[in-house]
Amino acid sequence: MPHPAMLRGLVEEYEALMADRGDGPAADRRRRQVRVQDLAYTLCVSTGTREVGQALERARQLLAAARESASVA
Repeated sequence: MPHPAMLRGLVEEYEALMADRGDGPAADRRRRQVRVQDLAYTLCVSTGTREVGQALERARQLLAAARESASVA
């Protein structure tokens, strides 16, 4: 299982980039697109999935389980 802090960071950055539909310069849009693709790949590898939607769902499940186990301890 990936470390919860790392996984949380991936999810937060991915969601922030997806929410930001800025119309900046083409070079900035390209860098954003590449970063989104990198994050999607890393999320999939980290969660053992093949699609980013599944990866986000699994990441949220893992993060919820980590919070629950931390509150029990």
